[in-house]
Amino acid sequence: MLLIKSGTIYTDESEPKVQDLLIKNGKIAEIADVIQETSEMQVIHAENLIVAPGLVDMHVHLRDPGLEYKEDIYTGSQAAVAGGITTCLCMPNTAPAIDNPDVIKYIKNKAQTVPMSIYPCGAVTKGLGGEELTDFAALKAAGAIALSDDGNPIQNAALARLAMQQAKENELLIISHCEDAEMVQNHGVNEGEVSKKLGIPGRPAIAEEIMVARDVMLAAETGAKVHIAHVSTAGSVEIIRQAKKTGVSVTAETAPQYFVLTEDEILKQNALARVNPPLRTKVDVEAIIQGLKDGTLDAIATDHAPHSMDEKILPIPDAMSGMIGLETSLALTLTYLYHTGKFSINEIIKLMSENPAQILDVGDIGKLAKGNIADIVIFDPNEKWTVQPSKFKSKARNTPFSKMELTGKVKYTICQGEVVYKE
Repeated sequence: MLLIKSGTIYTDESEPKVQDLLIKNGKIAEIADVIQETSEMQVIHAENLIVAPGLVDMHVHLRDPGLEYKEDIYTGSQAAVAGGITTCLCMPNTAPAIDNPDVIKYIKNKAQTVPMSIYPCGAVTKGLGGEELTDFAALKAAGAIALSDDGNPIQNAALARLAMQQAKENELLIISHCEDAEMVQNHGVNEGEVSKKLGIPGRPAIAEEIMVARDVMLAAETGAKVHIAHVSTAGSVEIIRQAKKTGVSVTAETAPQYFVLTEDEILKQNALARVNPPLRTKVDVEAIIQGLKDGTLDAIATDHAPHSMDEKILPIPDAMSGMIGLETSLALTLTYLYHTGKFSINEIIKLMSENPAQILDVGDIGKLAKGNIADIVIFDPNEKWTVQPSKFKSKARNTPFSKMELTGKVKYTICQGEVVYKE
């Protein structure tokens, strides 16, 4: 048994208050003002700390199988729990891609050895090639809980429509990376002032927005559950907002980089700030924050994308896109949304735990309630710390947040009743 004493407990049933929480057999057994300690209990004293549902990250690249020099399921899970994340969805752009039951079985078997819950996201098309659909029923039977060609957005509208029709039949979520390939090519920055200053082509905002519009229209027409990944522009936010008003079954996420940084970061950090979709403008950042506030954007995910430093120190046009985020996402969100007075901790927990758990339909996690699985993060919302990539659990170091002072520190992570991380 594990007893958490005197923490400020966040449930969705009442205002947060200082209480005790008891865990038995991997589940929450009791939440009360006072629970008496006994000799057989392990006790965590959580005075002045927040006790919240473990974070659910619905967009993570673990690079396993095939690209383990960047990250693997073990190191990725260690990074995740250090960031308070107890559940994640791993994206299918591995080598081989997660496009058949054998790869899903490999991931599920390896995930049994790590201290968190990892769910596979199957590929929509074979080899992420955008030409032939995978066997959705077989992927689901093997354990896929969603489908995506993330990193390789499906360009063929007829194929995207067929995928949504089949996803609906199989009761699977489609996660859509929205960019028009002809417009973005392999350009590494936003099309705008920074791309002009650098003299290189950029990825225009309209390339994302036109595909968001297409996919929400297809979602409306097919009735499929569609989730828009890593929203980065003001235009995309508005398209999703209007779609929701008409009842379209669409949800959406963004990532901390899109409400913390602007395209100007490229001028300071070069390819360390290269990511797809790219960092945008201050106007976009403000629209992303408003979209999170009004419910247009449902979740904050990391899009954790590890690369070796050899792949990131190249010139911007040649470098790999992506940045890691598992160990900084909560702190960045607290620093830039909570400590700026824009969001309450309750709102942040909803965006990082409850909502993604509901979107992925992964059971009774995302909420602290009697009988629920004891996936819990305990954090100090006011502790300041400096990001030091050399101390990360991840294999990768490709973060633009190095040396940034953040406020909010994970102290414990508990998964299925077991302490899996202690600072």
